[in-house]
Amino acid sequence: MGSDTFVYTTYIRTTPDELWKALTDPELTRRYWGVAFESEWTPGATMVWDEGGRRTVDPAQVVLAAEPGRLLSYSWHTFTPAWAEAVGLDREVYARLARERRSKATFDIEPTGDTVKLTVTHGELEPDGIMKDLIGEGWPSLISSLKSLLETGEELPEPPR
Repeated sequence: MGSDTFVYTTYIRTTPDELWKALTDPELTRRYWGVAFESEWTPGATMVWDEGGRRTVDPAQVVLAAEPGRLLSYSWHTFTPAWAEAVGLDREVYARLARERRSKATFDIEPTGDTVKLTVTHGELEPDGIMKDLIGEGWPSLISSLKSLLETGEELPEPPR
């Protein structure tokens, strides 16, 4: 993978269908991610990101690929001033981030015995961009909480910011 791509792989004791549900069901994503998605989950369908009542809507936020239990890919969300304030980004960092090209997240789901191999690929990043730094910390924490939720029924506590 190039310097414009971040890849994270883990194994989760679950089924491909349960993992798909955890990636797309708003009640579940809200638990481990703090985001509820609104989408039809078909290629080309728009995605609304709802983070604590802050709705991010943009016609370029779309599902790129959707094969239940196997593959999910979508364009990353639009950065708004309200989002930046909510996550504690200062104005200069937000301005730099807002200038970066839109990236995409892909979830490859592969059954492996009684577990599922999940590979998250976040690509089309600016090689020296802020988003690459943010997701380098964010994805491992997020996917660990997803894994915990699916294996124990409890997501991890949110790490301090």
